[in-house]
Amino acid sequence: MSKIRVLIVDDSASVRTTLSEIISADPDLEVMATAADPYVAVEKIRHEVPDVIFLDVEMPRMDGLTFLKKIMSQRPIPVVICSGLAQAGSDTLMQCMEAGAVDVVTKPRIDTAQFLQESRMRICDAAKAAAHAKMKGLKKAAPELKVEAKLTADAVVPPISDARRDSLIARMPVTEPIVSIGASTGGTEALREVLEALPANCPPILIVQHMPEKFTGAFARRLDATCAITVKEAEDGDLVMAGRALIAPGNVHMQLVRNGSRYTVKIVEGPHVSRHRPSVDVLFRSTAQAAGRNALGMLLTGMGDDGARGLLEMRQMGSPTVAQDEESSVVFGMPKEAIQRGAAGRVLPLSRMATEIVNFGRNAPKPTGGMA
Repeated sequence: MSKIRVLIVDDSASVRTTLSEIISADPDLEVMATAADPYVAVEKIRHEVPDVIFLDVEMPRMDGLTFLKKIMSQRPIPVVICSGLAQAGSDTLMQCMEAGAVDVVTKPRIDTAQFLQESRMRICDAAKAAAHAKMKGLKKAAPELKVEAKLTADAVVPPISDARRDSLIARMPVTEPIVSIGASTGGTEALREVLEALPANCPPILIVQHMPEKFTGAFARRLDATCAITVKEAEDGDLVMAGRALIAPGNVHMQLVRNGSRYTVKIVEGPHVSRHRPSVDVLFRSTAQAAGRNALGMLLTGMGDDGARGLLEMRQMGSPTVAQDEESSVVFGMPKEAIQRGAAGRVLPLSRMATEIVNFGRNAPKPTGGMA
């Protein structure tokens, strides 16, 4: 099977070298070429079209956002933004996602062995996911999706026995409805489409979108400016309330916790679960255990299987569950895994997700008294 060919565009020679070493070490990937700026990149593309481009944002002669817009208007190629931008520049990254970039990674960190290993995993996974992304005018078939070995949600949220699950189901009180959503590659624009279609009084929403730290805050702020609901990056102890969406911060996990008559979120550190931090599986398992049938689970576009196990656990606890269909998914990896495991009660196009959330909130049983 042919390798995925990557073009690296970055003005830093050291970054080009480090990225080249990381990508070349993966048996499924190869570096087609490197370029110090977009003008050099154009010449490389004229000779050979890559499967994926890793693109810096801040470069001389032409910035990454301008180059990205030119690519998408002339010959769409999957682009992963590889950024070293801090908080101040994260809004630019959101513009890149809206312009057509399929994913974002931070520039590789080599200060410790752990950080370097985490950078390797994230960069290589992003390259493979991007190669499978649906791009207008791009017809080349990517290699078959592979699910890599990984830690499960057990590493963060203890599992429960069948007996304990049955007991929780039997004793679960009726509460206000809650929606938990997971997404990865292609998810930023998918989530924007869903959230912008929701009314201000929709059920509370918890979101895990695979994205580096610092960028999740910018993502939340951008959505908050365009949505009728309130959207914010979650903080430990945040109250889960109607008309508000909480987005898990990058590089930490988010759990749902029930405290008497209300729900809050808990932000926790821990290892990568399903190769991600934050992990959809962690959110879904905690939602299953805390809310059961009071919660709706949704798994959107993305590569790998993060969320598939957790969505099945939600369904086993009585939650209605939905997976995005193949036609509307940028990458049909995570939803496909959930469907194959029997985790998805329904399979719907992205265009119907907002209506599903509204109907769930409207039709959910109403609590008659205090919660246990």
